[in-house]
Amino acid sequence: MTSQSTPNTPTPDQIRRAPKVLLHDHLDGGLRPGTIVELARDAGYTGLPETDPDKLGVWFAEAADSGSLERYLETFSHTVAVMQTRDALIRVARECAEDLAEDGVVYAEVRYAPEQHLDGGLSLEEVVEAVNEGFRQGELLAREGGRRIRVGALLTAMRHAARALEIAELANRYRDLGVVGFDIAGAEAGFPPTRHLDAFEYLKRENNHFTIHAGEAFGLPSIWQALQWCGADRLGHGVRIIDDIQVQDDGTVKLGRLASYVRDKRIPLELCPSSNLQTGAADSYAEHPIGLLRRLHFRATVNTDNRLMSHTSMSSEFEHLVEAFGYSLDDMQWFSVNAMKSAFIPFDERLAMINDVIKPGYAELKSEWLFRQTASTSGSVPEES
Repeated sequence: MTSQSTPNTPTPDQIRRAPKVLLHDHLDGGLRPGTIVELARDAGYTGLPETDPDKLGVWFAEAADSGSLERYLETFSHTVAVMQTRDALIRVARECAEDLAEDGVVYAEVRYAPEQHLDGGLSLEEVVEAVNEGFRQGELLAREGGRRIRVGALLTAMRHAARALEIAELANRYRDLGVVGFDIAGAEAGFPPTRHLDAFEYLKRENNHFTIHAGEAFGLPSIWQALQWCGADRLGHGVRIIDDIQVQDDGTVKLGRLASYVRDKRIPLELCPSSNLQTGAADSYAEHPIGLLRRLHFRATVNTDNRLMSHTSMSSEFEHLVEAFGYSLDDMQWFSVNAMKSAFIPFDERLAMINDVIKPGYAELKSEWLFRQTASTSGSVPEES
C-alpha cells in the first residue's frame, strides 16, 4: 500500500485518540489555570498576575515565550506557591492524570521537586505520598470515564541546591510505591550535573533509574557529563546533541563521537519541541532537530515539558510535527514505542504496554481508512434483476 492509497497522515482526532507515551512532563508546569486561581484563593496567595483563569493561561504562555530558559523558569514561582498543602498536591496530581488520559496518553512519567513543596509544613515524605495519592485517584477517575493511564513519578532535585543525595534516597525508598526514578532540573549554566555525583553514585549502587536535564540551554559538555561522569539512563531534552552532527552540502551526514555514542547506545532523548522553541533551542517546528534525529534513528521521544507554560499537550506536539515533517501514524507509533521502551518500569510491563496497548491502538487507527473508503463507495443499492 502507498501513502496515497492509505491516508496514513493522522487527523487531529486520530492524533488525540492515538495511544501516546510521555516521559518528560513537570507537575508544576501543567496545572489548569482555573485550579491555580482557586488554590491561590484558598491559600491566601496574592501574587498572581491575573485572577481570571483565561487571562492567567494567556499570561503564562506569553511570559514563558521569551527565548530564555531562565525567564521561562520564573513562571514556576506562581504554580509552586499554590502547591504547598496535601490537598493541593493531591488535586494537582489527580487533574494531571485526568488531563493526560483525556489527551490519549496511556503511560506517563511526571516529575516534580519535593523540596519545593515544604513551605506549608509538609515533610518530604508527605509530599511524595500526597502526589502519589493524587495520581492513583486520577488513574481511577480516568478508568471510570473509559480511559486508561498509568502514571509514575520522577523525583527531581534542583541543580542549584544541595539536596540531591537526600532526594535520591527518597526516590529509592518509594521506588516500589509509585516513584519510578530520579532527575535533576533547573538552569544548566553554572550548575553542571557533576555537582551531584554523590546522588548518582548512590542510585547506581542501588540499581535505580535516573534521567538528567542536559543539552537544553547548555551544549555538548552538559550531555557528555550527564552520560560519562554521571551515568544517566536518559537525557532530559538532549536536543543540543545536534551540535555534534554535521550535514554536508550534498546531504550526507557525519556524526561526531558523542553523537555516535548516543545513537549507538540507544540513549533516549526526551525531546520537547514546543518548549525548545520558547527557550531558543530551535527557531521553528520545521527546523527542530527532531526531524534529523528521527531520520538518523536516534532514540527520539516526543514530550510536553510544561503543558501550561507552552500551552501544549501531547496531541498538540504531534500535530505540529505532522504538519512540519509530514509524519504518519507509523511515525507516531515509532515515537511512542521508543518512549515505552525507555520507561523506568520493568521490562515485561513495558513489553506488555507495547504489544497489548500501543501497537493494537495504532493498528486500529491505521485501518480506519478501509471503512471510510467502503462508506464512500456504497451510496447506491443495485436493482434486482
